Amino acid sequence: MSVEATTTPSIVQAEEKMDTAETEPSFSLNNLEDPSPSKDEEDNIQLAKNYYCRQSTGIYHIVEVIQQRTNPRFNAIEYYVHYKGLNRRLDEWVDASRIDCNRKVPDGGNPLTNPDDPDNRMTRKQKRMHDEINHVEPTFADMDPATAAMEKEHEQLTKVKYIVKVLVGEYLIDTWYFSPYPDQYGKQSQLYICEYCFNYMKLAGTYLKHLDECHLRQPPGNEIYRNANISVFEVDGKKQKIYCQNLCLLAKLFLDHKTLYFDTEGFFFYVMTEVDRNGAHVVGYFSKEKVSAYGNNLACILVPPPFQRKGYGNFLISFSYELSKIEGTVGSPEKPLSDLGKLSYRSYWTYVLLEILGNFCATLSIKELSEMTSIDSHDIVSSLQLLNMIKYWKGQHVICVTQKNLDEAIHSEHFKHPRLPVDSRCIKWHPHPK
Repeated sequence: MSVEATTTPSIVQAEEKMDTAETEPSFSLNNLEDPSPSKDEEDNIQLAKNYYCRQSTGIYHIVEVIQQRTNPRFNAIEYYVHYKGLNRRLDEWVDASRIDCNRKVPDGGNPLTNPDDPDNRMTRKQKRMHDEINHVEPTFADMDPATAAMEKEHEQLTKVKYIVKVLVGEYLIDTWYFSPYPDQYGKQSQLYICEYCFNYMKLAGTYLKHLDECHLRQPPGNEIYRNANISVFEVDGKKQKIYCQNLCLLAKLFLDHKTLYFDTEGFFFYVMTEVDRNGAHVVGYFSKEKVSAYGNNLACILVPPPFQRKGYGNFLISFSYELSKIEGTVGSPEKPLSDLGKLSYRSYWTYVLLEILGNFCATLSIKELSEMTSIDSHDIVSSLQLLNMIKYWKGQHVICVTQKNLDEAIHSEHFKHPRLPVDSRCIKWHPHPK
């Protein structure tokens, strides 16, 4: 299932729907083909049981039924399902007509099974492609005991995603994960969020009124970068606590392991915007600890779905390292990284390292590369290992680059020129006293 951001109807259209929005709760009706499934179907579906469920693509997949609720619009029961073996961002509310109660789910069965397939299995190539596309998660059995215990606890606390969509500016966005909005807001299926101050509302009428009253048109901090229509603002989590808390709550809808929601005082937020005549529109951000015991130069990073695949993630990562260079320090992102975070960082590290190795005639050590790039030595080693450009010899890592493997790496999928490079000359920033 793809997650897409679609342009919302105009405010005039939203206003025409205000009466409906204010008199009854809004529930997601995604893929609701039959709003009135039979009573027998509903009676047969039990919580914590596994069934085959039809995805929006038409393919059946084994799911676990986690929760149920009544949709007052059709007086029908909806079920919250988790697709076994897939990333939790694909979890969704479905009606009973999409759940096959008659098909028996085998014990330890392959979750990628389609009951309409006579062979009832996928080839290895199909499974590998399926895993890559859907970001199949490792099981608890694949983790060490301590990590597995933490993952289980986290999963229980964030198991059900009630907020299905958020309206932010001109975008109506499908959410990916649970976010701990206050209870009266957290149980809504859709929230209305101001794109400038990130205040959240339940009703379209309240939202429209807020738009008339909100005078904020840019992040409430210092502009430390401006190049053409791209600006970056530094916002102090202590001075602008409500703004940063609201930003974190929104970010959690798209980040599974984010834990910073309310304790923002120890962080700076670097907010990236696109500027036009209406204001500075937020397209992404990263947060950074004011004092990091582990030398992290980035705590959390997010580019919302409407602004992904534009090079903004790479820009923010590069910006974090430019700040480290100004500070004269070596940095690394806070771990663990999300699956998308890993891809973004791997792409950035690969590009930076290959650019230097391809244009530097002399032999370089790991330490020298780290000092030149502000990239932590462990991240350099892991990146060069993937490129087959490092060997372990006499107790230390040694960079081994030939023209052949350099050419292969530059033409590989890992090497990508940044769409939007950071111009360090446009940064107007000085390190904060520790």
